[in-house]
Amino acid sequence: MSSSRKKARVGLASTVSLIALVLPATAFADGTVPLGTADSFAVLAGTSVTNTGPSVINGDLGVSPGTSVTGFSSAPTDGKVNGTIHAADATATQAKSDLSNAYGVAAAQAPTAPAVTAPADIGGQKLTAGVYKYASSAAVTGTLTLDGQGRSDGVFIFQVGSTLTTATASHVSFINGAQPCHVFWQVGSSATLGSGSVFVGNILAATSITLGASVTVDGRTLAGTGDVTLIDDTINRADCATPPGTGGTPTTGGTPGTPTTGGTPGTPTTGGTPGTPTTGGTPGTPATGGTPGTGKPIGSENTTARKRHDARVRARARARARARARARARHHSPARPPTAHHRGGFTG
Repeated sequence: MSSSRKKARVGLASTVSLIALVLPATAFADGTVPLGTADSFAVLAGTSVTNTGPSVINGDLGVSPGTSVTGFSSAPTDGKVNGTIHAADATATQAKSDLSNAYGVAAAQAPTAPAVTAPADIGGQKLTAGVYKYASSAAVTGTLTLDGQGRSDGVFIFQVGSTLTTATASHVSFINGAQPCHVFWQVGSSATLGSGSVFVGNILAATSITLGASVTVDGRTLAGTGDVTLIDDTINRADCATPPGTGGTPTTGGTPGTPTTGGTPGTPTTGGTPGTPTTGGTPGTPATGGTPGTGKPIGSENTTARKRHDARVRARARARARARARARARHHSPARPPTAHHRGGFTG
């Protein structure tokens, strides 16, 4: 075998190996972690949900197998749930089961970057879609930026072996199309978010989740066996926005309406009679031989009859006038004396 052929085969093998290494990560970045019925929940816990202050939960709140939910009411100083509270009912139980499945799926993904074995602070970094593994603990100090690189379907998975913590006033932000609904934090024990921090993504914690005062989460706080603790916080359940250009088909009303009755008159039929407009305004179709007729225009016969009738009326009027004139003439003429006839006999 020639040396050139050997080099070609080696190059091909290297290319195939590189593709095999890259494809699994790329394929998963196009998918997501299935939350199942847990998707509708902004807060989900195993033992209890405890709130202090006017927290706002935009999404469902649930607990199972525990039943304790405290700190939410119609009072101005208590928390508000803009959704449904499920305490140890069938919905909460199913959601907890689906949460367990989602946790397993997230934990099973192969890292797309080298695993970090020591405790890590990932604040100040800019990361693209992929799977990041922190075997010990992870912290966020300052700002962590998640870059979608122009794609709204890129998935970010953070596998944290033990605890996840964020510093006071820290931020997790996203740019270039990244969406909170596609960010997953799989936490081996518990997560603690510092006061005033802004956090994005779905926390899937094996044990518990604690939020300091005035924390904002665009995502979900889903705890497995423990509780969720809130202090005047805001949690917005993350929904994925539809990517540009994939909107639905326009609804009825998008197509211009057909003209109504009163449209363009139809083409004259044989004999010159104009076609009657059809309902909906569609012009009438000419009949066979639709060339305008050669007869007199419509109404010409009526005009001739009218002239004859008028002539007869005028003639009768003139005749009556002559008769009245003769009658007046006879009335005003002097009477003639009667002629005398003498046939005998006496006069006087």
